[in-house]
Order: sequence, then C-alpha cells, then structure tokens
Amino acid sequence: MLIKNGTVVRPSGACKADVAVRDGRVAWIGSGPDIRPDRVFDASGCAVGCALADVHVHLREPGNPEKETIATGTAAAARGGYTLVCAMPNLNPVPDSPETLALEQGIIDRDACIDVRPYAAITEGRAGRKLVDFAALKDRCAAFSDDGSGVQDDAVMEEAMRRVAACDGILAAHCEDNSYLGGSYLEIPPESEWKQVERDLVLAERTGCHYHVCHISTKESVRLIRAAKARGVRVTCETAPHYLLLTDAMRRDEGRFKMNPPLRGEEDRQELLAGLLDGTIDLIATDHAPHTAEQKSRGLEGSAMGIVGLETAFPLLYTGLVLPGILSLERLWDLMSGSPRRIFGLGGCLEPGAPADIAVFDLERAYRIDSAAFASRGKSTPFDGWTVRGGCVLTIYNGKTVYAQD
Repeated sequence: MLIKNGTVVRPSGACKADVAVRDGRVAWIGSGPDIRPDRVFDASGCAVGCALADVHVHLREPGNPEKETIATGTAAAARGGYTLVCAMPNLNPVPDSPETLALEQGIIDRDACIDVRPYAAITEGRAGRKLVDFAALKDRCAAFSDDGSGVQDDAVMEEAMRRVAACDGILAAHCEDNSYLGGSYLEIPPESEWKQVERDLVLAERTGCHYHVCHISTKESVRLIRAAKARGVRVTCETAPHYLLLTDAMRRDEGRFKMNPPLRGEEDRQELLAGLLDGTIDLIATDHAPHTAEQKSRGLEGSAMGIVGLETAFPLLYTGLVLPGILSLERLWDLMSGSPRRIFGLGGCLEPGAPADIAVFDLERAYRIDSAAFASRGKSTPFDGWTVRGGCVLTIYNGKTVYAQD
C-alpha cells in the first residue's frame, strides 16, 4: 500500500510525506524506490501517524458479552484509530491466576482484530485482600490493577507495590477511598480520589514501585502527582477525554453522563489541562466502559457506571484541544500513541522497518457523532450529537487494513 499526500506526524514534527507499506512493515517515509502498490490511499487533508494505543479499556469478555465482546470492542478500537489496547480485569472470572488469565487470552487470540494486552488483578477476585502471584503473571499481562475498586487496606497496597517492584511491573491504581463515599452517585467527592492518590504516592516512594494512576479527575490529584514527580517518585498517570472537555455543570440526569470518577468542576478541568501542558499527565486513555442500553437508561442514580470512548476520543480532542490551540497535533498524538507505548513498554512507532501500525485521520471533514452507528455494543456517550473534525478513515495493523471508512 502507498499512503499519499498526507501530513505525517512523528515526535520530530509533522511534514507532508508519503508512506509505503510492504510485507507488514513500513517500507519508507517521504521517498523511496518506485513501487507498484496493490492499493493507493489518498490522504490529502489527513494526518498519518503511528496508530493509537489505549492502556485503559473494558472489553467485558469473559463474563459480560451482552455489554461488549473482544470482537466488537476491538472493532470499535480499530474504527477509532487504535491498534493496541490494554483490557482491564473486572471480568468473570477475574484474571488473577495464570489459568483465568489464559481463558481471557484464548478469546483474545481467537477474536481480536488488533493487539490486546490484558491486565491481571492486584488481589484475588479484586476483593482487596489476598495478593495475586505477581511473578507468575508478570510476563502474561500489561500491568496489574483492581480497576473499578480501590485497594482500601494500606498494608495490602504497600506489599503489592513491593512485590510488583520486585518483578519490575507496573501497578495501575483506581484511586477511590470508600470512607469518603456518600449514599448516592452525586456523593463521590474529590477526596475519595485524591486522598488515595496521596496515600499511594507515599507507598510508591517507599517501595520504588512504578505506580500508574488511572483516570485522574481532580485538581488535587494533578498537584500531588506534580510534586511527587519533582521528588523523583516513579509515578505516571492518565486522564480521559471527558474530564478534559466536560464539567459537572454540563451534566444531565441521564446515564450517558455517569462514570467513575464523576465529572468535576471547571477548576479541576483547567488543572488537568495544565497537567497535560507541563508533562504531569503522561497520557490520555478512554476508560471505554460499555453497558447495555437498559443498564444506562436509569438516570444518574440508577444507571451503571461508565461510558464508551474508543470511537470518539481522537476527533473530540482534536476538535476541543488542537483546533483552539491548547495542544499541538504532535503533542496530542504523543499523549494517545507514543507515551502509552513507551510507558507500558508496548512497542510501536512510525519509522522505516517498524511494523505497519498506522492510523489516518481526516482533519478537514466535519461530522456529527452518532452513537447508533458505533461498532461497540455500548452506545452511551455524553458526546452524542457533537460536531467534530478528525475522524479516523484508515487503520492498519501489522500491514493489514482493519478499518477503512466506506
């Protein structure tokens, strides 16, 4: 394949160039020997770069295929420009042993159209008490997390960090201190997040563990992590598109506005943006969390937690952050591709000789987000009906086209 006339985006900058793909790899960028491609893709008006990577998605299988499957979730990822996702462990059975992780891996090997790296749990059953055998799982998973549940016991978390550090793994934490929670969804205060971040940063500094903070949403979390990085703590973190583009003032009493952590205030959003600009926040992940339509139809109080995001993340952020001049296109691409690949050791780049994992986004065409057309089984998004630019038009994984816009 020859991808012609596009703007190639790499860490070194962006420039007009052609990209040739041959035998599953990038043959050359810019110019090279004459070829007779089987297919020519005209990328005029488009950005071309290493495909996106998301280290925080929920694919729901095994356990809840009515919400999502490996097949539908990876199809949604491909439509969003992703060729690599890391699947969270809130599954049934929980991937907390080599045997249960192998069950999930078997479905991935059979049904995934892109690269899927599973997480393993921190504690057995994600119950927060007995630790998993980290050494036995380290080489089978992307990282360790009890995502969806914060580890409440300080001693359990500290010992988990010591063991993860000993096997040179990554511990990715859903930070939620249950002692701060009220009786309703609207009573999830900022303290429930940042107080556990504060605790964990002390433990990470003590143990030397690579501690990754999932989906931060509060200004206090950003400030704590910024200060910890300045002290040399081995900490990385992520936020999600909805925390960068929405606030609690925009929330409606609809399930599509319910996620955990919840939307916060404008001061929090501005601090998250500052964290992106100064490097405190290392990457953007979607926290793609599909549910059935019925499970999301019960308003803020009764609906399940979580929204979908794989098919909308790049155009939303390109429209909301790049076009207004808040972020450069190169910085956004690094936050969604280069940085997650580097931090989690996932590999991948757009260079001659590298595997051809490529995404092409149309930066000129405006369109309306229509959740009914999603490939994901989950349709719940607060961005339904938004007009955006930067939709994905082509995704290539290992030289194979896994998505092409009709």
